Parts: sequence; C-alpha cells; structure tokens
Amino acid sequence: MKRFHYAWVVVAVTFLSLLAAQSVRAAPGVIITSLESEFGWSRTAISFAISLSILTFGLGGPLGGTLIDRFGPRRVMLVGNALIVAGLLGLLYVRDLWQMYLLWGIPIGLGTGAVGGVLGAAVAHRWFRTQRGVIIGAFGAATSAGQLVFVPAMAQLTVGEGWRWAIGLVLAACALMLAPVAIWMRDRPEDSGAKAFGEGAVVTAAVQAEDRRTTPLREAMHTRDFWLLAASFFVCGYTSNGLVGTHLIPHAVEHGFTEVMAASAVALLGSMNIVGTLASGWLTDRYDNRKLLAAYYGFRALSLFALPIIYDVRWLFLFAFVYGLDWIATVPPTANLVATI
Repeated sequence: MKRFHYAWVVVAVTFLSLLAAQSVRAAPGVIITSLESEFGWSRTAISFAISLSILTFGLGGPLGGTLIDRFGPRRVMLVGNALIVAGLLGLLYVRDLWQMYLLWGIPIGLGTGAVGGVLGAAVAHRWFRTQRGVIIGAFGAATSAGQLVFVPAMAQLTVGEGWRWAIGLVLAACALMLAPVAIWMRDRPEDSGAKAFGEGAVVTAAVQAEDRRTTPLREAMHTRDFWLLAASFFVCGYTSNGLVGTHLIPHAVEHGFTEVMAASAVALLGSMNIVGTLASGWLTDRYDNRKLLAAYYGFRALSLFALPIIYDVRWLFLFAFVYGLDWIATVPPTANLVATI
C-alpha cells in the first residue's frame, strides 16, 4: 500500500485558499448597482476603484512571486489573506468614495494578487515532478469554484439583506482560511519529510539546480517571450477580471435580466470554467502550449462578439456556457511556459 503523500494536503489547502481569496474578485460585479443606489456614485467612479484594485492585483503577482522565493508560499498566503480580510472589514464601514478607492485598491488588490495564480504555479512546481499542468489547472479552477459557490449567494444576500451581507460572506470565508494555512501548509516537500510527488529515489544535480533556478524580472524583460506572454495575459486579465468578472452582471441587468438570474449565469460560467481549466491542464501536459494559447484567445474573441446583442435568457446562459470553457483556461499553458522559459 502506497504511503499518502503530503503534497495532496498542500494542494487541498492551496485550492481552498485560492477559492476563498479569488471569490472576492467577483464581488464588485454583484454590488455595483447597490453602491450606485445607496451612495449615488457613478458607474465610472466605482469602476475606477475596481480598476485600481485590478492594477494592484497585477502588481501583487510579481511582488508575491518575489516574496514566495524569499519567504515561502505559507507566509505569503497568510499575509495575503490577512490583507484581504482587513480590506473587506474596512469596506463594511465605507462612506466616501476615497475610502472605496483606498480599501478596494490597496489591501484587497494586493492580497488577492498575492494569493493568486503565481502562488498556485509556485506550489505546483515545488511539490510535483509530474502532472504539473493538471495541478495548475485545478488551482485555476479554484477561481471558478469560488464564483460557483459564492456569486449566487452574494446576489441573493444583496437583494434580500443588502450588499454588506454579501461582503461579509466572502470576508468570513477568507478569515476562516487563515487557520488551515497556518496549521497545514508547508513551503517545500522537505518540510514534511517527503520528496516532490513523482520524484525518483535519486535526485540528480540537474533537477536540484532546476528547483533553485530563478530569473530576475529585469533579465526577463529583455526577452521577447516575456513580452509576448505578458501582452497575452494582459488581454486575459482585461477580458476576464476587467470585463466579464466586473461588468457582466450590471450589463445583464441593463439588458433586462434580474440580478439573481445574471448571477446564476456567472455561476454557470464558473462551473464550465472548472471543466475548461482542468481540461486545459491536461492538454498543457501533452500539446504545444503556444498553439493552445492561440486557440484559447481566438475562441474567446468569438464569444465576446456575441455578448452585446444578447437579450434572451437562453442566449445569456449559452454565452456563459461557451465563454466559461475558455475563461481561465489560459492559465495552465501560460504558467507552464513561464516556468519552462
């Protein structure tokens, strides 16, 4: 009988932490119309706060990656979740627009950026010699699982009790994750007395060198591959977090759908993305990652062309189904190419 590998405990803790933290990214789409009604803020003003958060979310990636290299995933997860909790707690008492900019823009943005895709890729490459694409795909699916679990519930709470209850839900989820991370998360296989999953009995010098290889950002920025991947992932972030994640629910409400119905479409999108991202992880281990990315972005473009003319609920759910398959499917091949290059 094979001994249970501690890597799967690390996967479970990381998955749940990503699920809770990244569900926060979907919250603005649920509460935008409520903020407009309560405070009289314009859609543009609220969107600017979300844009600041997406900017710091992006900055949290390289910052989090640097801190992971120096302090390990466990501490980064703890600090990232603590920042999210502090930001959401402050958001419950927000009264002025500048407070929205400050809270959503800095602690929530940096926290969700730190507990994001960079973290999942780092954990996969530290703890696994095989099946890395599938593991990264599973971590990408955590984002979608968070939407599937939290977005409909947040919409129901917003309609029935108010937007602060919706924020309180994700606040509680992120706060609860602090304990499992502190107790069960480990930085490297050696910390649990194990080898990386799939590692042979003898670890070659080349494998050890690969584990410790790092590329400074300044050096990476002098390569064409870095800019190609950065530009394509910019498009990924704009169309996922920026466009659909933030504005799909308000857009659907303005097209005659109820908030709960629009949130259900987002939940369907999230559930299909679990399928799409896991499948993408499997494909990443087997096919040319560059060709996969080209296909994913082309497929996404075709889906978005149809969105502005959708007014029927059947077509809204069809869009969610089709777009969901491709939403975060770009993460496994992108992360794998970065690690390989």
